[in-house]
Amino acid sequence: MRPQVTQLSDGRLHLQHGPIDLICEAWGSRPAVAQAYHNATERFDGLLEELVAEMPALRSPDTSLSGPIARKMAAAIAPYRPAFITPMAAVAGAVAETVLAAMTRAALLRAYVNNGGDVALHLSPGETLTAAIAGTLHRVTIAHSDPIRGIATSGWRGRSFSMGIADSVTVLAKTAAMADAAATMIANQVTLGDHPAIQRAPANSLQCDNDLGPRFVTTDVGPLTKAETRRALSNGQTFAETCRQRGLILGAALCLNSEICTAGATLLEPLHA
Repeated sequence: MRPQVTQLSDGRLHLQHGPIDLICEAWGSRPAVAQAYHNATERFDGLLEELVAEMPALRSPDTSLSGPIARKMAAAIAPYRPAFITPMAAVAGAVAETVLAAMTRAALLRAYVNNGGDVALHLSPGETLTAAIAGTLHRVTIAHSDPIRGIATSGWRGRSFSMGIADSVTVLAKTAAMADAAATMIANQVTLGDHPAIQRAPANSLQCDNDLGPRFVTTDVGPLTKAETRRALSNGQTFAETCRQRGLILGAALCLNSEICTAGATLLEPLHA
C-alpha cells in the first residue's frame, strides 16, 4: 500500500501509511504553505520503509542504528539507560520531527506535525501555538521564546503499552523525540506496584511483535482511593522532576482518576479560559 495523502477541508495535510498517521498544519504565505506541504509529502514517501528496514534493531535496547530517524530515536532514549527502553519509545516524536524539518525548508510563520498526539512544533519570532493537554480540561500556549518544541503523551489508555497506570502523562521538551521518550518513562513510574486493582499481562501475549517482550504492561485499573491515586502520581512526579533537573524535559502534566500533578514549567491554563 502506498502512502495516503489527503488535503483536509480545513486546509490541513493528512499523511497516513500503515501505523503512521500525521496531521500537518502550516501558516505563512500561500506559496510557502504549498511548498511546505509538498516537502512533507515528499519526505513521507518511503519513511515507513526506512523504519521497517531497521525494525529488529529498533525493538532492541542495545543495537547500533544507521538511518537518520533511527539515530534520532536512539539519541532520545540514551539518557535513560541502563533502565530498559528501546528506540521505539521515541518513534512517534522522531517521525513528527523529521516531517516538520522538511516542511520548514519553506519560509513559514509557524507549523506543527501531530503524530497521534506526539507533536513537533515550529515557531517564528512573535508566534505562538496553543495545544490541549490530553485527559484534562487544560491547555498550554507555547511562544517562540519558550524552549519547548515537542509535546508527547503516554499512558495505559493510549495506543501504546505502558507499565504504569497513568491515564495520561503529557511532556513538554526541547524536541518531540525527547518528549516522546520521557512521556513513556514517566508514565511507567506512575504505579502502585503489585496492587489488587491493577491488572497486567505480558506485552507479547497481547501483541507478539512489540519491543517489550514478556514485560508486564497494564491492561486495566480498578477503583483506587484518593490517597492511592495521589501516591501513584507522586511516584511519577518525583521521576519527572529528576528528568527536568537533568534537562531531559521542561515540564509535565500527570493525570490519574481526574487528579493532576505537574512538574516544571507546564504553562497550564483552563481549556475554556
